[in-house]
Amino acid sequence: MPFQDLDYSNIKEKSILGRYVSHRQLAKYVNTLREPFSVETIGLSVENRSIESITVGSGKQRILMWSQMHGNESTTTKAVLDLMNFLNSEMGDSLAILQKCTLRIIPMLNPDGAEVYTRVNANKVDLNRDAKKLTQPESKLLRTAYEGFQPHFCLNLHDQRTIFNVGHTPKPATASFLAPAGDEQRTITESRRKSMKLIGAIDHGLNSCIPGQIGRYDDTYNAKCVGDTFQALGTPTVLFEAGHFVDDYEREQTRKYIFYALILALRNISEDGYECFTETDYFNIPENNKLFFDILIRNASAINTSFNGKDSLGILYTEVLKDEKIHFVPKIEMVGELEGYFGHQSYNCLNGNDLKLLKQQPFWEDIAD
Repeated sequence: MPFQDLDYSNIKEKSILGRYVSHRQLAKYVNTLREPFSVETIGLSVENRSIESITVGSGKQRILMWSQMHGNESTTTKAVLDLMNFLNSEMGDSLAILQKCTLRIIPMLNPDGAEVYTRVNANKVDLNRDAKKLTQPESKLLRTAYEGFQPHFCLNLHDQRTIFNVGHTPKPATASFLAPAGDEQRTITESRRKSMKLIGAIDHGLNSCIPGQIGRYDDTYNAKCVGDTFQALGTPTVLFEAGHFVDDYEREQTRKYIFYALILALRNISEDGYECFTETDYFNIPENNKLFFDILIRNASAINTSFNGKDSLGILYTEVLKDEKIHFVPKIEMVGELEGYFGHQSYNCLNGNDLKLLKQQPFWEDIAD
């Protein structure tokens, strides 16, 4: 069954919505899991929150995936819950995947960061820069899970900011992927080649849903990063980056596409379907650029004489946690002509309709004379 034909509305885990996903919310879901899922607490975070590993399937292909190692990157966690609902549904090829694969899922590696919606853990450490020294309990737990499970593939699940576009196009990078390098030379080893092929397969399937909105993430090598480390150890690893979809700041649409991408990954691993693709398919995916603002205001001097001639304002939202909800607070990030940049919302102050709409925005008083 094509994944587009799945009844996603019945698969989606509706108990967890929006950008803020806490350990308490996740625990309520995890506590409902029964066979075929096996839940194990593999350790505790700095602030003594439990970190769970969920195992499902009985197949020979072992796949390790982890989400929310950055506490403020929750979209892939939501998609993972949808994936588990799918695997428990007997829809499509869910049973075939479970017969051919064994999945070990860590849905929230950084529960302390998730609680306060920060990238880092309670010790202010970025867990994705701790793969070498392993100074944090969460980093050690992931490494222990990796060594004990000995996966054939790793899926490293993240969110990316709204600034990313695909290539030089005005399309947002709704989903981005990376086959991380395992050394400074970015050598295409056998494990990295498998990662590239798998991404080629995911891109081929997902492009029918979000054409032109899939990007390739920068592959600069960093020995401190988990994906680079596991790739260097010979395990094919794929980085997933959940990005922006038009008018979807809660990332509920993006969530669906990441869910589809996860299914595509599992199908291709279970059937060796990725072997039909090559590293060329991977490199044909346009690389991400950082050319988006949340709001782009052209000809700002028409409303405020402190700006020069053709100055534009590039505004980005700051994400602020308040009352267990994320609020998007606009902040001027860049002033200049800003040629070649795009806005998820765009206004031209020389256009009467745009100006009327702009005056209705909460930040109007901050930019006008």
